[in-house]
Amino acid sequence: MSKMRYSRRSLLKSGAAAVAASALPAPMIWAQDIRNVTLRQFGTGVSNLNEVAGKVKEDLGFTLEMTALDSDSVTQRAATQPDSFDIADIEYWICKKVWPTGNLQAMDTGRIANYDKIVGIFRSGKLTPESVIAQGTAPHTVGFIDSPEATSFATGETRWMTLIPTIYNADTLGIRPDLIGRPIDSWAELLNPEFRGKASILDISSIGIMDMAMVCEAMGEIQYGDKGNMTREEIDRTIAIFTEAKRAGQFRAFWKSFDESVNLMASGEVVIQSMWSPAITAVKTRGIPCVYQPLKEGYRSWGGGIGLSKSLSGLKLDAAYEYINWYLSGWVGGFLMRQGYYSAVPETSKEFMSENEWGYWFEGKPASEEITNPQGDVMAQAGEVRDGGSFHERMGKVACWNAVMDENQYMVRKWNEFIAA
Repeated sequence: MSKMRYSRRSLLKSGAAAVAASALPAPMIWAQDIRNVTLRQFGTGVSNLNEVAGKVKEDLGFTLEMTALDSDSVTQRAATQPDSFDIADIEYWICKKVWPTGNLQAMDTGRIANYDKIVGIFRSGKLTPESVIAQGTAPHTVGFIDSPEATSFATGETRWMTLIPTIYNADTLGIRPDLIGRPIDSWAELLNPEFRGKASILDISSIGIMDMAMVCEAMGEIQYGDKGNMTREEIDRTIAIFTEAKRAGQFRAFWKSFDESVNLMASGEVVIQSMWSPAITAVKTRGIPCVYQPLKEGYRSWGGGIGLSKSLSGLKLDAAYEYINWYLSGWVGGFLMRQGYYSAVPETSKEFMSENEWGYWFEGKPASEEITNPQGDVMAQAGEVRDGGSFHERMGKVACWNAVMDENQYMVRKWNEFIAA
């Protein structure tokens, strides 16, 4: 007979089961009542997907109402309208702005079934024990608090989390290889005069400034102390370099939405630009060549998670924890990973992906047959390898995380001057 091993978490769960068994009618009443629950969730279009809401209704029985907004609107709503939502699906850099407002409640990791399987990036900050933590607002630095009442962040892993991590990726530049016709290996290429009038950058200041920093450092123009927390002088120099390029006609457009970035690239109006993984997917499924180009300086990364409104309690709070545990149990992870994202608990996603899909998206192996997106559109042919390779190759080359700087207000002002220039 094999020895059974018990963790703190399994004991917590078995204890909860014993309590439930001692009051048999309760779970049945809960199951009936939960069908009447509606949870209001908002976040960016990246993960606020109708398919997820439909699957929640099917698997858990309650209704998830989703609203998709751009990053700036997400930040504003979470910080100023706490009664307008139950679940905030936000990025970690946004958490840095929102948590001090007191609009979100601390989450108990003891209630998260797969907490022990969450990747190290969100817990210790390290993908592997040897990893160097990248610059910017690394998720683990704003992921924990010392107590449910704390308004500042803990310096290490605790029982209480600000957000339960769900989705993340390593971002780089998207290119049209058929229109460029030569290798691209550096962020510096975004400002190469060769692409004058055919380059683009996203108009979300907190993310765009990080892309700018990757470019300026790659060009050898600026060596930052911390790209994610620039001094005023560094902000000024960064914006000046891009303003000069803008006045010289380098940029075709500045995009705010996913669809804008797809249309710019698919039409060929733009051949090199800031992009997100599913936007590359959307271009490729139209039969148009598009590559998420690995660059020698590394990736700009981001991570998102689920936060709960301070006002959420009772049955609705129970339903929200049920939703989070369902979210990390694999179906959503598999759905997101087929678009090029990563799940916070990759091993559960594996159960909802074919061997070919897991090999292609996670392990960096050549596809053994066609790779399709969640809607069934073909994205890669047999023999193709994912841009950038495996999970560990891509996430192991993160140079900076999306960030909120100490000089954020100053940076936003300078960014707006750049857009208006």
